[in-house]
Amino acid sequence: MDVKLNTIASAVMDIVNTAIDWVTLAFDAPFARAVDFGVHIGVEGHLFLEGFLLVFILLLLSRKSFKPPKRPLTKEEINELCDEWVPESLIPPLTEEMQWEPPVLESDAGPHTIINGKEVVNFASANYSGLIGNEKLLESCTSALEKYGVGSCGPRSFFGTIDVHLDCEARIAKFLGTPDSVLYSYGISTTFSAIPAFCKKGDIIVVDEGVHWGIQNGLYLSRSTIVYFKHNDMESLQSTLEKITLENKRAKKLRHYIVVEAVYQNSGQIAPLDEIVRLKEKYRFRVLMDESNSLGVLGGSGRGLTEYYGIPIEKIDIITADMGHALATEGGFSTGNASVIGHQRLNSSAYLFSASLPPYLASAAITAIDFLEENPDLIMKLKENIAVLWEGLSVIPGLSIASNPHSPIVFLRLNNSTGTLKNDLRLLEDIADRVLKEDSVFVVASKRSSLDKCRLPVGIRLFVSAAHSESDLRKASESLKRVAASVLMGQSRMREE
Repeated sequence: MDVKLNTIASAVMDIVNTAIDWVTLAFDAPFARAVDFGVHIGVEGHLFLEGFLLVFILLLLSRKSFKPPKRPLTKEEINELCDEWVPESLIPPLTEEMQWEPPVLESDAGPHTIINGKEVVNFASANYSGLIGNEKLLESCTSALEKYGVGSCGPRSFFGTIDVHLDCEARIAKFLGTPDSVLYSYGISTTFSAIPAFCKKGDIIVVDEGVHWGIQNGLYLSRSTIVYFKHNDMESLQSTLEKITLENKRAKKLRHYIVVEAVYQNSGQIAPLDEIVRLKEKYRFRVLMDESNSLGVLGGSGRGLTEYYGIPIEKIDIITADMGHALATEGGFSTGNASVIGHQRLNSSAYLFSASLPPYLASAAITAIDFLEENPDLIMKLKENIAVLWEGLSVIPGLSIASNPHSPIVFLRLNNSTGTLKNDLRLLEDIADRVLKEDSVFVVASKRSSLDKCRLPVGIRLFVSAAHSESDLRKASESLKRVAASVLMGQSRMREE
């Protein structure tokens, strides 16, 4: 029995010793291979290095953070720091162009106005129908102010809708022959909001390269894919639409739009609506058209480009317009079918979040539309005035008319560019300044902000009004001829020298 117990005990000890050897080997192996900076340091060296690092970390943790001395600054030190400090400017440094003082308008922007205390003939305001200062509009505004007060104190969907807003929307729709319309409180915000309300990220928008800044900003806010075509070039538009349709495999699943102006603010050209509608139907695009400069101007009764071409207005999906031009008020509107308008009432940011149009301005818009319908001779008078000015400016040294003969914007462009947009603009502003100072005729160069990405050349814009007299038109054309000849001749001599 004792022999068996000894044998078992001996076997157990062998197993335990073997296990201890394996544990020791497993523990010693990493240290046996320890190497620092290419030197084998063994177990003792490794333990020493680990201990040193541990002590160093504990020392670092026990140190107090650095604190500057609490001694207060002396008065001399404070004054010295103040003298050395140079505040950073909140605005960029003023350039020579920024220091230029524009003319100061001191009266309403009618056909004649007061600038710097002097009466001048005004061709710088888009008062196409001549209704600025009209007695009926003023009476309408006064009555609305007495009844509703100045503002509506809220967005349309939140206590901002007043009966005059609904009346104005119904009156616009009736005038243009559409089912419904929606009012905006600021003219330029109409395109800012209408475009992003319909066009979203991933949609494709084909746009004329000459559109004004309001449309450009609406395109930017939409985050859609923007493709430009050459200004008023229908061959370029067709090739662009065809390329998008053929090359984009997802084109059929995306929403696509064509965005144009009826009368382009940056060129005075009129969009060929018949061709646009044909291409729209062929390639199945929707059309958004801005009628700011054609409402109250084109067509037999001033109903815009659709009347001018004799095209049913329902062919255009979305129409926007600024009421600050022919209607001589403020605000804007969008018109179309019931679904187009209903969509904007729920999704358009300017409609949902901006205070609604002041009631007196909506009342003025209703009165202006009534006045246009009651006085169709205003449209004829405007067309006659445009023809007279065209005749007077048909031959002008160094400049040529780039606009459409029926456009209320007569656009003069340099025959020979100086080579840079900045120098072209400076030359045109020099002509406009001299015309104002020497002959009391107020015209403006098409100066653009740094945000405006329009690709068209700059020029001198003359906004023709039905209220201009023939003598006003002759005076403007004769002044521009004389001053342009003088300025451009001086410029050519400088080049030669």
